[in-house]
Amino acid sequence: MSGKITLRRAVLAAASAVSLLALSVPARATDDPKVDPKYLWDLSDYYRTPADWDAARLKVKAALPGLAKYKGTLAKGPAATLAALEAIYAVYHDLERVGTYASVIASTDARDAQAQERQGLGDDLQGEVAAATAWLSPEIQALGAAKVDGYLKAEPKLAKFGFALHDALRLKAHTLGAEAEGVLAALSPALGGSGTTYNLLSNADIDWPTITLPASSKEGGKSVKLTQANYQKYREDPDRAVRKAVFDAFWTKFGQYANTMGSTLGTTVQNGVIQSKLRHYPTAVAASLSNNDIPEGVYRTLVAEANKGLPTLHRYFKLRQRMLNLPDLHYYDIYPPLVSSDAKFPIEEGEKLVLAAVKPLGDEYQKAMADAFAHRWMHAYPQEGKQSGAYQTGVYGLHPVVFLNYQDNYNSVSTLAHEWGHGMHTTFANRSQPYELAGYSLFMAEIASTANEFLLSDYMLANAKTKQEKLLYLGNELETIRGTFFRQTMFAEFELAVHDAVEKGEPMSGKRMTEIYLGLLRKYHGADQGVMQIDPVYAAEWAFIPHFYRPFYVYQYATSISASAYFTEKIRDGGAAARDTYLSVLKAGGSDYPVTVLRKAGLDMASPAPYQALVRRMDEVITEMERLLDQKD
Repeated sequence: MSGKITLRRAVLAAASAVSLLALSVPARATDDPKVDPKYLWDLSDYYRTPADWDAARLKVKAALPGLAKYKGTLAKGPAATLAALEAIYAVYHDLERVGTYASVIASTDARDAQAQERQGLGDDLQGEVAAATAWLSPEIQALGAAKVDGYLKAEPKLAKFGFALHDALRLKAHTLGAEAEGVLAALSPALGGSGTTYNLLSNADIDWPTITLPASSKEGGKSVKLTQANYQKYREDPDRAVRKAVFDAFWTKFGQYANTMGSTLGTTVQNGVIQSKLRHYPTAVAASLSNNDIPEGVYRTLVAEANKGLPTLHRYFKLRQRMLNLPDLHYYDIYPPLVSSDAKFPIEEGEKLVLAAVKPLGDEYQKAMADAFAHRWMHAYPQEGKQSGAYQTGVYGLHPVVFLNYQDNYNSVSTLAHEWGHGMHTTFANRSQPYELAGYSLFMAEIASTANEFLLSDYMLANAKTKQEKLLYLGNELETIRGTFFRQTMFAEFELAVHDAVEKGEPMSGKRMTEIYLGLLRKYHGADQGVMQIDPVYAAEWAFIPHFYRPFYVYQYATSISASAYFTEKIRDGGAAARDTYLSVLKAGGSDYPVTVLRKAGLDMASPAPYQALVRRMDEVITEMERLLDQKD
């Protein structure tokens, strides 16, 4: 998913379009002959061959010296400013295509050294473009607001740059001189390299443990290598002994790398803290939020409201214990489905269900999604060397692509809906805005995805024929809220605690990160209230989370699901008018600050209201499930 393009950060957003859910590479069709080529993406619309990609990379590189002639010309007037911006943004667009392709090709096989090298070249190019255009924001800021407004009035073709021009002026107090900006831009690939190191270590270099599944399980005696994909599969196993064995082995292995992971993550944190000080921000979180003009109160209100809502989360855990018929509850008990179901959802059926579920969003939305499903725009199934997780990315003027690890179960259908929510957001923003205004911010990025999940849940519940089916879909919704609101807020609180400690000058290490994370695990899961037991070895989980290498990113999952709950409720109650209001949010792209876009649609994310509404919805789902469980069959 791409971030909002601004003059100071356009190059960074262009080259970072792939979600950190999957920092990795696309598989070749020959990697797994059992996979239908229909579900191996075709990236020929991006580049037909790696040689074509390299030619495009060299073209961008060759264009950089030509940008130097625009330096110092903005003061000459609106025509000169227009010429400079159009030339620079053309390079940004080409860079976005080069960077996205390299990242995507690197995401399905971390063993592919050539793909990793291409990604490295793309990262290097990002730094070169950033350095070559670092003078732009300081030069705009030197013009001042009055002159910029005069330019916009005199030259209508500058309108598409208006938002970015004013954004550069807003950030004047936090922008360094042209030389300093150039140095930081040139260093950006190196400063951001910890995420790549994490990716290679966790996906390619770790010697994953092999366990023998307990005899009590369905696959008793089978030897299983606990790759990330297998960990995610077996943590849901109905046999508790399997889950415990998987957790013990997997997190013990991650714990062995706590020092190294503490160093890589610590470097990322230090980078953010140092840059926030250089740019005269009070804190790293303030610096991060400032990029999209998000009030820091949004972040801290989210954390406060999630903490207030912990009794509801603990209520859910007690329901989970009841439904799984367990004498107590451990951390390895949070992933198995509340309702056992052998129902299979092949991806073709999953596509049909998602299309039916989004009907409330109208014909245009359904047709766009159906068109996406008709093309080879997904890499759907797990393969050796492929990263776990899922993501969507895209380039303006081309189709979005979706990365999945589809398992033919209902969770996979929900993930399909989620990622194509991103895909539709990208599609609608690109259709409605020029390139310069299409890239929506990360703060907006998870609204469409989680709205699709809520719509899928509503559709499945409305069409359920038995009590067990209803419990299945309600339970899945509870897990969505737990995982997207409470879990992501716990991650956000972890990031805040680590950054706050570093900013205070406190020592930080992998061991200290484990201690902080253990305290949060205990608080969120009610250890002191006797709700769930947390085994300390599992506190190595912080080292597993790739999102931490994109600081202050995860909180936006929690804010987004709160917003999507608000919008889907309005759509159910308000019909076409509410639907059109929601679609206007998707179509807005990056044409305004995200909090402003949402406020125009009637939603104030700085207030406790959206978070309290989501917690109320969770309480209502729990109440309904308890009612169904109390019914006599």
